[in-house]
Amino acid sequence: MSLQSPYSAALFDPLRRWLDQLPSNPDSVALAELGKRSPIYLANGKQVAFVPPQADGLVYECRIWENGEVETRPDNWHDFFNALVWLTFPRTKIAVSGCHVRAMAPDGAARGTVRDALTHFDECGIVVLSTKPELLGLLRDFEWKKLFVEQRAEVRQSMRFVIFGHATYEGLLKPFRGLTAKAILCDVDASWLQLPLAEQLAAVDIRLAADLASGRYTRPRDFQPLPLLGIPGLVPESEDPAYYDDTWQFRPGRRQPA
Repeated sequence: MSLQSPYSAALFDPLRRWLDQLPSNPDSVALAELGKRSPIYLANGKQVAFVPPQADGLVYECRIWENGEVETRPDNWHDFFNALVWLTFPRTKIAVSGCHVRAMAPDGAARGTVRDALTHFDECGIVVLSTKPELLGLLRDFEWKKLFVEQRAEVRQSMRFVIFGHATYEGLLKPFRGLTAKAILCDVDASWLQLPLAEQLAAVDIRLAADLASGRYTRPRDFQPLPLLGIPGLVPESEDPAYYDDTWQFRPGRRQPA
């Protein structure tokens, strides 16, 4: 399965303003300069900076929280997209880092489900927004064919898919059967769909940051699995209704949370 070009899919739109300013390879030096031109500040006044990996033993999340330093490996797509997500959703990334650090206390505390949930969303998260609650209900109920075939036109008109997870962006460079995101589902009104993209992203950032900081999502299973290649228009194969008969990719559901 393939996309027309690495960034052609609409799912890359949240990052496009940054991608247009960067080379076509994951250039960490260019990223660092972009970060300086688009400053993000922590509550302690530190400016977020994309820095090479350090060897001083400081934990990754603590380095961010204390120093504002996001370790970014050179020539690495995973870290490249992580930096772009920082630039796009700064409030949420700060909230994720803060939640990780708080969950580490006291020193030596077991990792636990809270940090697992944060990592799942940080790596693979997506926000699905819709003016039609019934569409979100179909997604929640794993009714893939009803959603993506029978309601395909409504999905295109009334749903938006905003990727947060940097590993998911990386996966979309070479999409594969079974590529799955961890979704947060949000109701929006019709006026939200009319906002410019930058305002939509800012609203998503504010909402996500507040929800994560409040501890709303504490277990990996709090997120809804979403097989990305079922989203209309992402891959040509999805134009055939029979594509959604693949129950390995479009699974019928999971047991209810305890």
